[in-house]
Amino acid sequence: MPYNNNRRPGGRNTNKYRSYGGGGASRNRSRKRFGTTIDPARFVKAAKPVESTDYQPKNAFMDFKVSELLKNNMVHKNFSSPTQVQDKAIPLALQGGDVVGIANTGTGKTIAFLLPLLHKLIENRGEKVIIMAPTRELALQIEQECKWLAKGSNLLGVLLIGGVPIGPQLRTLNQNPEIIIGTPGRIKDHIERGSLGLSDVHSVVLDEVDRMLDMGFIDDIRTILSELSDDRQSLFFSATMNRTIQDLIAQFSRGAQTVMARTAETSDNVDQSVRHFQRREEKIELLHSVLTEVSVEKTLVFCETKRMVEKLSNELRDRGFKSDAMHGDKSQGARQRALRKFREDHIDILVATDVAARGIDVDGITHVINFDTPQTFDDYTHRIGRAGRGGETGYAVTLVQG
Repeated sequence: MPYNNNRRPGGRNTNKYRSYGGGGASRNRSRKRFGTTIDPARFVKAAKPVESTDYQPKNAFMDFKVSELLKNNMVHKNFSSPTQVQDKAIPLALQGGDVVGIANTGTGKTIAFLLPLLHKLIENRGEKVIIMAPTRELALQIEQECKWLAKGSNLLGVLLIGGVPIGPQLRTLNQNPEIIIGTPGRIKDHIERGSLGLSDVHSVVLDEVDRMLDMGFIDDIRTILSELSDDRQSLFFSATMNRTIQDLIAQFSRGAQTVMARTAETSDNVDQSVRHFQRREEKIELLHSVLTEVSVEKTLVFCETKRMVEKLSNELRDRGFKSDAMHGDKSQGARQRALRKFREDHIDILVATDVAARGIDVDGITHVINFDTPQTFDDYTHRIGRAGRGGETGYAVTLVQG
């Protein structure tokens, strides 16, 4: 993380950013497929928006016993009142114990773990933290949050993801960074390469644990956690909890305290429907028809394969739509450019695969369209949860043959 312009032994704090090392080549992950067809009736459900009650925090950010540098950086970003997960998790994490945070996506989990751990690093120079996320995009978002929050701290960090040259990443690792952020596959690659050792890492964060396990990272996670110091603080954050996650937490934490800050299901604010087509050649025409409806604004379209994502995005552009593609074969730079264009409304349609879209956090998505039927209902839930955020009603349309 470029929190200062230069870091030399005995050098002064310049309060500027420096260049930052990126990740290496991508790694393909296979996900479990159950070979069953989901009943299309499960894709039909009226939105039932849940009236959110304003959470009344017990603390203000200025009440937390953290470094004045961190407080000043939060004031600069106009942070005053913590969200529910921040209000509950930060005091526990500051005490040094293990924490399990159950909260919806978009509720401020990143600050909930960054604030106490950055304070720990500032107060205890020489300590290290590793933060794992399921996708490159989410790892990048965490890095961006870390940059502004730790500005002026003279801490050094590295981002370990695929899709970018590995050279800068190796050079930053040689500088012994205190903060390591990345995806499990790339982190494990560096452990095997010998460019990353974790025996002196005393703090670990697993963000969006449920998604990491769904994407097939369980073995990599177990390998990485087993490399860490036995004397460590572990923070786990997830939107859902199942037996596999419970077993992982039980194995790699000690007396973890659970924070519940989950509200309604993400899909409650999404109006779900299906549209039928008879012949495959009618499918693109049906999609075209849906995209030209008055209510459709910013749209995420899901396809099953990388090839279809590219083909469909090109077809939509040929038809006059402002579209781009996002999938695992694209470089990290190309994925970030597509995401930035989507976020900044230079395009209004992003065509993506499930894996590439995990970690996308873009405001204002009105529609999610399943051009290809998802393989599992969990995939379906993750897809449609991109719409209907911030109390707004979103729409999910699944194209079904028959």
